[in-house]
Amino acid sequence: MAKKILLIVGGGIAAYKACELVRLIRKDGGEVTCVLTEGGAKFVTAMTLAALSENAVHTTLWDLKNEAEMGHIQLSREADLVVVCPATADLLARMAQGVADDMATTLLLATDKPVMAVPAMNVKMWEHPATRRNVARLREDGVTVMEPDEGAMACGEYGPGRLPEPEAIMAAIRNFGSIDPLAGQPDFAGEMHRDLYGKHVLVTAGPTHEPIDPVRYIANRSSGKQGFAIAAAAAAAGARVTLVAGPVNLETPQGVDRVDVESAREMLAAVEAALPADVAIMVAAVADWRAADAADQKIKKDGSGEVPPLALAENPDILATLAKSPQRPGLLVGFAAETENVVAHASAKRERKDADWIVANDVSGDVMGGDANTVHIVTKAGTTSLETMPKARVAAALIDRIADEIA
Repeated sequence: MAKKILLIVGGGIAAYKACELVRLIRKDGGEVTCVLTEGGAKFVTAMTLAALSENAVHTTLWDLKNEAEMGHIQLSREADLVVVCPATADLLARMAQGVADDMATTLLLATDKPVMAVPAMNVKMWEHPATRRNVARLREDGVTVMEPDEGAMACGEYGPGRLPEPEAIMAAIRNFGSIDPLAGQPDFAGEMHRDLYGKHVLVTAGPTHEPIDPVRYIANRSSGKQGFAIAAAAAAAGARVTLVAGPVNLETPQGVDRVDVESAREMLAAVEAALPADVAIMVAAVADWRAADAADQKIKKDGSGEVPPLALAENPDILATLAKSPQRPGLLVGFAAETENVVAHASAKRERKDADWIVANDVSGDVMGGDANTVHIVTKAGTTSLETMPKARVAAALIDRIADEIA
């Protein structure tokens, strides 16, 4: 991600979320310097932002000490990325018109770095033709303008205009500043459209636990990290996301509806209940077998040295079931955890289960539980192999391709 962020905090009740965004940027290893507008100062204080960022907060052009050395010009050039959050209707209008009548707008006019604006305003203001013209002009000028979220607002109305949650903004910042794994070039010049806005994306993640008795179960080493990262990336791209999660110790990504399950049969029921979906991404490492007759009480040793027999039954195949469903998602993506002949096994699996894509990875190392992954996207048209990268970047690359596919 971009390591140096210049954060311009506009006015409006959503300004309080900028404080959490500062914390997330710092947690992610970034450095953040804040510019607080006059309107923003009505809702959050410079002291709060300074404490969270551990940097001085800038509020005015008329600072004799800084401006003697043209401090606002230096500020505008030192960052890797300028983020305007929240971007009010007034601030967007002044940006579109090239107004430079305060610290924030002067910086925006003087910067030679990429700019990302995160709007927040009343639904009618967001839908007003003037705002739509201003957003279109800014995008034409190369400014990335995120789409706002839809929901209840402080004014009591409902609709698009809510500031996206800080975690979603953080994901957009992280993706904005990354290296495109397919092109090998920075994606600063590209627009960060919320390409899955209005789409329903269904994701499964983690292992399943198949009970043998009340204290023992059959499972695998899946951590759920890749599936949770994909759910987070889909939410950041504007989708409504349902995440069906097996037993994992992970926080729910912001903006994601989570359903917790334990067994394969429970996961299948939750998946079917979540339909219809535009896209289904089946990342979960579902146990292939379960105990045919799970014991009601703990199975005890009897001292004979004999191992009790364990009869197995095959679990339902969730991916294949979805492929045959009358509510089959428009794009059905499965995952294949392999230890040998990765692409060949994945290709066979795609055909056998009638999936559109299979994302294959070699789990013979520390992928399960680790933070990085190397994947191969197998489609009817061929295979694309991505370089080894953090699971969050794998998720972003996959969601980018999915958005292109269903556009």
